[in-house]
Amino acid sequence: MGVVTGQRGTSRTGTTTPHEEHISVGVGVGVSSSATNNNKNNNNNNKKKWSNLMPLIVALVVVVEIAFLGRLDMAKNAAMVHTWTNSFYYTSLGSEALPSPSQEDPPRLGLKINNNNKNDEQMTTTHSISRDVEICEAWLEREDAISYSRDFHKQPIWISGAEQDWDSCSVGCKFGYKPETNTRPDAAIGLPEDGVAGILRSMESSHYYAENNVALARRRGYKVVMTTSLSSDVPVGYFSWAEYDIMAPLQPKTEAALAAAFISNCGARNFRLQALEMLEKSNVKIDSYGGCHRNRDGRAVDKVDALKHYKFSLAFENSNEEDYVTEKFFQSLVAGSVPVVVGAPNILDFAPSPGSVLHIKELDDVPSVAKTMKYLAENPDAYNQTVRWKYDGPSDSFKALVDMAAVHSSCRLCIHLATKIWETEERRPGLKKRPCKCTRGLETVYHLYVRERGRFQMDSIFLRSGNVTLEALESVVLAKFKSLNHVPIWKQERPERIRGGDELKVYRIYPVGMTQRQALYTFRFKGDSDLRSYLERNPCAKFEVIFV
Repeated sequence: MGVVTGQRGTSRTGTTTPHEEHISVGVGVGVSSSATNNNKNNNNNNKKKWSNLMPLIVALVVVVEIAFLGRLDMAKNAAMVHTWTNSFYYTSLGSEALPSPSQEDPPRLGLKINNNNKNDEQMTTTHSISRDVEICEAWLEREDAISYSRDFHKQPIWISGAEQDWDSCSVGCKFGYKPETNTRPDAAIGLPEDGVAGILRSMESSHYYAENNVALARRRGYKVVMTTSLSSDVPVGYFSWAEYDIMAPLQPKTEAALAAAFISNCGARNFRLQALEMLEKSNVKIDSYGGCHRNRDGRAVDKVDALKHYKFSLAFENSNEEDYVTEKFFQSLVAGSVPVVVGAPNILDFAPSPGSVLHIKELDDVPSVAKTMKYLAENPDAYNQTVRWKYDGPSDSFKALVDMAAVHSSCRLCIHLATKIWETEERRPGLKKRPCKCTRGLETVYHLYVRERGRFQMDSIFLRSGNVTLEALESVVLAKFKSLNHVPIWKQERPERIRGGDELKVYRIYPVGMTQRQALYTFRFKGDSDLRSYLERNPCAKFEVIFV
């Protein structure tokens, strides 16, 4: 009985488990002490033997595991080579997409030792995708490159019909009647002739010069329209930071009259004189320095200096035309005199801040505008709010509008023509098909281009298929220009007080080729899906960005 019990108390490996040891002690009556000691000695000897064998067992396990991992790594490397040779595919302009890599290709995942290693697997996969994206970007920059037949620095845009040069323009730009070579001009100021593109350039209202209407100018054959209209090809407005010190400090309003007026054309094609008379009948006192309704001598008066001492300025244009906003309005802003406007129906687009402009759209508005003028004149706090922008700075929308003029219209004309020339080259039949996007592994990369408004050269940017969003587009644009240590083109033009710091702030991103009216006021992508559709319809899409 004692022998049998002793056999049950010994494990198969020669060691005794706690449970088995308890049984042996509890029922081992009649077993001698020498037998017990022999069992203990045997157990100790067995333990020593196994202890001596443990290093060898561990070494064998390690060798087997290394061999197993090596086989996995070889499979992984083979999969990567297979993916490299088969996974590039692209959509060319006007062509079908080549097949994507086979769904049977081995998945490119991290080594998985056990079920608890998901974080390592995810990190390895993320690194692999990131590497795929980098390879795609480098490939696209190489494959999408175009060798244009014309270098505009060596062969500048030549415009006949004017004498001026623009050394600071971002594209070669020459004006003159005689060419430096035997080549024909790219365009000419005036009506088109001899197959040369004609340019209409005027700052006058189309109410007086009918051909300044953009639609009519196009019907007459002008290829490029340059007017005050923001819908023209190259707008030529009256506004600019260089010409008007818009942020000049306010001066005390010392004149007894509420407003000043400088109107000399008494035959204007709108109701401005009737509006002036109605304001006076509404008990708004007006000092009139111009040839119409004159009651003050304006022959030796500096207009801006005079306006500084009036609470209001009658910025009455000679016609009511969209975007036709002349020096009358901008001089009022310089003077810090609240402009009361008869003129452009969209004058609020030009306002430096909400509530900073009073607009008489039609004669029926005169009584309410007169009431507002008198209220503001009698309530200093309310009046100060209308000129608060002089202290806080104008709105981003105002800055985005005026910043356009930081690049002279002649330079913008050359940029416009050079852009059209290169776009024509990109469509020539002999040009190799461009990929415009690349799929490798799990990610498709879209190749896009961007430039700042007022510059010519484009820079590459990339969007991933997993994140084609408006937010991502703005993010990659900012990242690109930050990496270039980009300085906005308006930086030296703006008054120092409103130049801001070194951080870039995006105001608009829009497709190249849009008018400034579209870019500033009417165009918006209708969400992320609209952006994605646009990229599919326009491979290698080009964008312009406005920084504020």
